[in-house]
This record gives sequence, structure tokens and C-alpha cells, in this order.
Amino acid sequence: MQKNNFFILGFALIFSVSYLTGCGQRTEEKARTDRSHHQHNVLTVEERSQGWKLLFDGRTLNGWRGFQKDDVTVNEKWYAHQGALVSSGTGGDTSGDIVTREQFENFIFKTEWMISEGGKSGIFYMVAENGYPAVYATGPKYQILDDLGYPETLEDWHYTAANYGMHAPADAPVKPAGEWNSTKIVVDNGHVEHWLNDEKVVEYQLWSEEWEELVSSGKWADYPGYGRYSKGHIAVQDHGFPVRFRNMKIRELN
Repeated sequence: MQKNNFFILGFALIFSVSYLTGCGQRTEEKARTDRSHHQHNVLTVEERSQGWKLLFDGRTLNGWRGFQKDDVTVNEKWYAHQGALVSSGTGGDTSGDIVTREQFENFIFKTEWMISEGGKSGIFYMVAENGYPAVYATGPKYQILDDLGYPETLEDWHYTAANYGMHAPADAPVKPAGEWNSTKIVVDNGHVEHWLNDEKVVEYQLWSEEWEELVSSGKWADYPGYGRYSKGHIAVQDHGFPVRFRNMKIRELN
């Protein structure tokens, strides 16, 4: 009888330890998930002190509107979902693009993005709206593409992080469709840099002799407003493919 009692007590002790260990593991896993979730779309104390501002809060589309529209609600192709600014990919060539309500001149812009398989999108800067047909008519574009899975033949200035139609990226360390990539765009008195996953892959000077030559001889020759504005909106493109953005932030430079 005494042996049976020891056996029961031992079994209960083992069960209790296993149960508590399992609970602790699940609690820690949930804490890690919560920490991971809360790391997105927030600014650190240091970032705030440096003057960074969020362009997307992870929950709403405040601060954004449709291109040449009063609000983004008239364009339901974009929405906030699970901490990401999401495009449904139904905008076609021009109808799905959205812009920041604010305009920016000299700045550092950062974001993370995930493109769908075979997809393309882009980030435009210094976009003007005054009667122009689309964001690409004025704003240079940071190209976003599924480099490996895009079904059409590509020029070197088509690839991810290119200044689309103008400057090809150099050794861009792009991650495949379905994974998050990080982007940084720097605009400082006409000097522009494109960064991809912490590597600088494009660098150019707006309105330089090289710039003027590329514009006049290339894709944008028939767009008189292209790259002519020193201040404008940030825009993200719904080019007919699903795409996600998060951690969109900007710091204006004096």
C-alpha cells in the first residue's frame, strides 16, 4: 500500500512539472509573438528623438488617400490587415495608387515590403498631382518586383530597387517573393540613394547632365513633368499584384 502511494505521488509530481513546463513554454511563445507583433509600426525612443515619423500605424490608412482623390475609402483596393498596408492587387496600371497626404522634399524613407509571386509594385517619391495622369508621370520610382518569378523579359532597370526606367541596381540582395525585404530611399538636395536589405544599390543626382540625357533618350521622354519637382508625395503602387508594406517611416532632412 505504501509503494502504491509513492507511485501515485511520483506520477502526480511528474505530471505537475510537465504541465507547468508546458504552460511556461506556451506563455513564452505567446510573449515572443506579442513582442514580435508590437515591434512593427512603432517608433523607438531614439527614433522619435531623431525626428522620425510613422507613415502607417498598422491599423488604419490615416495619412493616405487615393491619387487625385480626397480619401482612400473611395479606393478599397488598399486596407490595413495584420499590421500591414495591403494592396489587393486589383488596381491595374494606374487606378490603385495611393499617396501620402503630406509632401516631402529632403528625407530618409524606410519600409519593409513583401511582393506576391510573379508580382510587381513600386514606391514613388516627389509625386505631383496637378493634372498629371498617374504617379509615374512625375515621381521617380523605386522598383519592387519578383525578380525570379516575373514572367516577362526584363531590362536591367526593371529589377528590384532600380530607379525604374533610368538606373539599374548594382548587386541587389533581393529576397524572393513571399519574404520581407527592407528598403531605404534617401533624397537630399537632389542626391538620391536606393538601399535594399542594408545595401546601397543605386545612387544618382537629379537634374544633372546624366539625368537629363537619360530622361530625354529613354522611357520618360514624353513626360515633361517627370522628375521636375523638388517636393512631392510618397506613393505606393497597386500594379495588379498583391503587395504588403509595414514599418513605413520617414525622417525629414534640414
